Amino acid sequence: MQFTRFAAGLGLALSLAAGAAAQTTTMRISISTAQNSHQGVAIDTFAKEVEQRTGGRYKVQTFYNGALGGERESIESVQLGTQELAFSSSGPIPNFVPESKILDVPFLFRDKAHARAVLDGPIGQELLTKFDSKGFKALAWAENGVRHMTNSKREIREPGDLKGLKMRTMENPVHIAAYKGFGIITTPMAFPEVFTALQQGTVDGQENPLSVIISGKFEQVQKHLSLTGHVYSPAIFLMHKATFDKLPAADKQAFLDAAREGTRVNRARVDEDDAKGVADLRAKGMTVIDNLDRAKFVAALAPVNAAFEKQFGKAALDRIRNVQ
Repeated sequence: MQFTRFAAGLGLALSLAAGAAAQTTTMRISISTAQNSHQGVAIDTFAKEVEQRTGGRYKVQTFYNGALGGERESIESVQLGTQELAFSSSGPIPNFVPESKILDVPFLFRDKAHARAVLDGPIGQELLTKFDSKGFKALAWAENGVRHMTNSKREIREPGDLKGLKMRTMENPVHIAAYKGFGIITTPMAFPEVFTALQQGTVDGQENPLSVIISGKFEQVQKHLSLTGHVYSPAIFLMHKATFDKLPAADKQAFLDAAREGTRVNRARVDEDDAKGVADLRAKGMTVIDNLDRAKFVAALAPVNAAFEKQFGKAALDRIRNVQ
């Protein structure tokens, strides 16, 4: 009799354990940069928060260094539903959601605080809704950082120093148009290919936030860094919309809150990297030019910016510029 009860109890315990296991839904999220980066802490925090906020019913597996493909490939996978989640810079986003292009206009934001106020306010939240019709649920704007230029050829002190440099750019039409305005020979390329291209001399340089330059170890293949601060680069948490739509209301909120927490930690890491990055890269042998005349670089892009005003509308650009 005791054995029968023990067996019944064991059977019940096993069935409960099996039921709990069956209730765990596993999803994937990916980045193109290293785990020890501002993007890595974003998705690691997000994954931890999702699991905690849903009582372990959802588990998010994290992939780094382009293990599931470059940013554009990962976004395509999320759109198709073959991958549930991705965290991406704004680089390839306009190819999917053209309305987001406006955020990539050079010298649009005064600084990170201005950009964060725009993204967290009505303008940024309106833009998040534009992803819905393209097969995405945009969970939150996060941050890639303020972009600077590196190269292996020469110091960049004036806009004219950029002329003729072969630079890797993101697969982003606004960036490409702007950099051509500087006289740069643009070479669009997915991020996982960049280090090798710099190492082999396929391109002379690249441009990225300090967080990416540090985590990508670009000081090993680039001699010169110029703090041009020419573009603020957002990042974004994306989810396959149909997958999000199937979630119960409480779980939807858990994913949104997890993304916001991931953003908070991500921005803090960007601030930390910006604070220590220049000294770190100098110590590793890079020549850093940090006293550039920003007004000269802005002036050099006057014809390009005139074209952007026609494309986006002066009122839309001024609405962003005037956010306090």
